[in-house]
Amino acid sequence: MTKEEKYNLAKWAMNHALQKGAQEVSVSIANSRSSSVEIREKKIDKLEQAIQSGLTIRLFVDKKYSAHSTNRLKKEELARFIEQAIEGTKYLSEDEFRTLPDPSLYYKGGQNDLNVLDKEFASVDPQKKIDLAYAVEKEIFGTDDRIISISTGYYDGMEERVLVTSNGFEGDSANTQFGLYASVSVKSGEARPESYWNESSIFFDKLKKDNIGVTALKRAASKIGQAKIASGKMTMIVENKVASRLVSPLISALNGSAIQQKNSFLIDKLDQKVFSDKLTITDDPFIVSGRGSRLFDGEGLATKKRAVFDKGVLKTYYIDTYYGKKLNMEPTNGGTTNLVFETGDKNLEGLIATVKKGILVTGFNGGNSNGSTGDFSFGIEGFLIENGTIKQPVSEMNITGNMKTLWSNIGEFGNDVNDSSSWLTPSILFEGVDFSGI
Repeated sequence: MTKEEKYNLAKWAMNHALQKGAQEVSVSIANSRSSSVEIREKKIDKLEQAIQSGLTIRLFVDKKYSAHSTNRLKKEELARFIEQAIEGTKYLSEDEFRTLPDPSLYYKGGQNDLNVLDKEFASVDPQKKIDLAYAVEKEIFGTDDRIISISTGYYDGMEERVLVTSNGFEGDSANTQFGLYASVSVKSGEARPESYWNESSIFFDKLKKDNIGVTALKRAASKIGQAKIASGKMTMIVENKVASRLVSPLISALNGSAIQQKNSFLIDKLDQKVFSDKLTITDDPFIVSGRGSRLFDGEGLATKKRAVFDKGVLKTYYIDTYYGKKLNMEPTNGGTTNLVFETGDKNLEGLIATVKKGILVTGFNGGNSNGSTGDFSFGIEGFLIENGTIKQPVSEMNITGNMKTLWSNIGEFGNDVNDSSSWLTPSILFEGVDFSGI
């Protein structure tokens, strides 16, 4: 379905819903294409390809609200689907806060292309995808007697979407992604340490294709001899690839739903200093070829570059139209785009060199964080650091504490930004973290 055809069908569905009794309507139509291949023992273990199309309609009927999705896009079937959805909505409870956004907040067009679509997506040769997955395995197959298993793979995806609303919004977006990965497990007595490495890109020709298997094997082998060490309060460095595990509770605490439901430890903290003055995060939707770049959100609200934390001061919440009305607050956006951290001047090795005794965390194994209080407990694995040097791998340990305390005790940020995610996290050094082991 072309973009024009999606727009025409979305407008037809919207008008049909208005004719059948809805007062406000939002319709989005999305289509996606994806493929993946997985290699084990020099053979294709899994080969998948998917093409999907679907329509989602949000209905506002007599102060009642519902959302419905279908992949049956013929007008005759859609007409019945919409009419039944409207009738069903009439049985729901009224919710005075459910409306479409204020049209003045919609994206109006006119901004530059954010370049998040590889226009050559469809021209990548399927055999090339398979060959790339094999090449990752070939890097390490038979190179180390300690290897138990290797799994490598290629994946890609493209999504195109249009959105129209009955109060004036029209917009479309499209994005692509490509990736290669390797997962390796090795012998270590009765234990089987394993590790994983992934490279991804918006553009096929910019996808890093070398040393993926080698890196995964090196990381797995480095875990041989993992053990608990004595409990204590120590410095913690969190590797950039996994730092989002500690960022996530902060962002969750800023969501409108958490604020309205009193399930956030950052309620009523706007423009207050809540964390270390070393923490500055900006939400920037306009980074060219950024993983989270977009001109409007899922409602059509225009995105804006915003300070999230400025030297430890909380500057914004993530508020959509619904929770904006419930909280009597101006909507911002319903979720993050690209989170940009103010970084330091050391890479990971430089951070390690500053630590007298601590632990480099390279993985999290379960755990939880309490949204209301900020209390957390996470299982971790990584490496003991003594006098600026990695000494031994550690595992089966926990960190416990409170998010407010943790983020107030930032020692330093690295300069090694993880650019394979929309959350551009560097490695982070925290002081005085409680570790539980032996």
